[in-house]
Amino acid sequence: MGVDLRDLVQKQTVTLQQLSGKVIAIDGYNALYQFLSTIRGNDGRPLMDSRQRVTSHLSGLFYRTVNFLEKGVWPVYVFDGPAIKEKKKTIEQRMEVRLAAERLYREAVETGNEEEARKYGERAALLTPQMVDEAKALLEAMGVPWIQAAAEGEAQAAAMVRAGEAWAVGSQDYDSLLFGAEKLVRNMTVSGRRKVPNENRYVPVDMELIDLGETLRSLGITREQLVDIGLMIGTDYNEGYEGIGPKKALSLIKQYGSLEEVIKARGLDPSPLSLRELFLNPKVNPVERPKWGEVSVEKVVSFLCDQHDFSRERVMENLARIRKKPERSSGQTSLTSFFGRELVLFHSAV
Repeated sequence: MGVDLRDLVQKQTVTLQQLSGKVIAIDGYNALYQFLSTIRGNDGRPLMDSRQRVTSHLSGLFYRTVNFLEKGVWPVYVFDGPAIKEKKKTIEQRMEVRLAAERLYREAVETGNEEEARKYGERAALLTPQMVDEAKALLEAMGVPWIQAAAEGEAQAAAMVRAGEAWAVGSQDYDSLLFGAEKLVRNMTVSGRRKVPNENRYVPVDMELIDLGETLRSLGITREQLVDIGLMIGTDYNEGYEGIGPKKALSLIKQYGSLEEVIKARGLDPSPLSLRELFLNPKVNPVERPKWGEVSVEKVVSFLCDQHDFSRERVMENLARIRKKPERSSGQTSLTSFFGRELVLFHSAV
């Protein structure tokens, strides 16, 4: 969920074509949860293979990544490391919500209420360590890099942007802005539309680009003050102050200058002050340049089709879409030649 800054940030619509040639550090857990939540049947059931293993995350990851590559976008997926102790309460609360949603989902399935089943099925989505390992294996077979964060994936992704090894963070959450990411792209991992709750219609969902510098200038604040605003309204590490939303928090920061002064003036709980450094100096691994390797068509087909019952024809069609992947100008390995070569070899083998 993360911090809710939607009413404060400056955003503009962006397309994949406009991101062509750019490296995007995608929050891996965030993306996989999106796929698990949204790629479901009308009755709320996730996609499964013949052995009743969930495959929604693999379906979303494969087809969306192909779409990125076809458009010339260079994704690198960043996965969370061990959760820090300050996030323990949030994790426990999210698990409670999922368990409650799972109960309501099963009740809806039993009564045949597909609308309710889908709603609660999305909320009950649970990403397991096995699913994460499967996602990493698929990325490796596709020649797409993934990175293991020291702790928060968004903090690691933001560090990549600050180091110049990625152009933006890709995530649904705004937390990466607090971690100092200069750019954030939202809605990268959604299908382009979403269902209106309790209605049989869909509305379009555009990708959004949020520039941290432009947001700070428009608000007339610093990044440190943005972190203070986040702590006042609530983050993954704290619940925030009752009755203080984004606009109220901004007003207080502009009036008093810092969270310390707001606390003094309003007699608020000072404990959020200790959380500031989690955003300003988060635990991250040393940033290295991501490297794109060769796609192994045989491994992709074996993993998706032989092991998880994906359509061989559809998988091959999608791999063919990225045969002519444009080269990167940075001197890193191009996907062009080996996509064409391995596809030809594989077709000749079948």
